[in-house]
Amino acid sequence: MIGMLIEAMVCVLLAATIAHCVVLDRRLRRLKADEDAMRRTIGELIGATDKAERAVSGLRSIVDDCDQTIAAQLREAERHSADLAVQIRSGDDVIHRITRIVDSARGAGAAPPSDDLAPAPTRNLGATLAAAQAFAERAHRRVHGQAA
Repeated sequence: MIGMLIEAMVCVLLAATIAHCVVLDRRLRRLKADEDAMRRTIGELIGATDKAERAVSGLRSIVDDCDQTIAAQLREAERHSADLAVQIRSGDDVIHRITRIVDSARGAGAAPPSDDLAPAPTRNLGATLAAAQAFAERAHRRVHGQAA
């Protein structure tokens, strides 16, 4: 009887082992399916990473080109700005001299300016005065951005 009991227990244990093996087989199949899905996902991720790296490289190249272009344009703008500043100072000097000439011409008895641009005595002082005033006005308007 003990032999039968032992064999019955062995049968029960074998049945439990078989059931456990079935459960483990199902889990392994799911794990294998998940592994295949994970491999596909990893492959897609690697492809996306490669595309992103190429895009970043292209963007860096574009940024470098833009930086060089902007730097060149900035240098040119600074040069133009310096040229304009020199021209504006020169224009201001000319306007100042013309204003002094006009002021001295208006004051008929006043001493002529000591400037080397002082006008030579003319017979028609009124016409010279009017021309100088018109020139001074136009130059002043140009310097201050108004239409001439």
